[in-house]
Amino acid sequence: MAYKITDNCISCGACAGDCPVGCISQGDEHYQIDKEACISCGTCANVCPVGAPQSEDE
Repeated sequence: MAYKITDNCISCGACAGDCPVGCISQGDEHYQIDKEACISCGTCANVCPVGAPQSEDE
């Protein structure tokens, strides 16, 4: 399952810098994940200080 970024995002960019496939980019309100490119590794969730990235099955 791909990851998504919830509204808890504070736009710090920690997740984007650590994504091994570069599928995270700044959106209008917060960062967003390209579902097609996400490899579901969980790196974004592990580095986020507010827990905004979550698996889509949650």
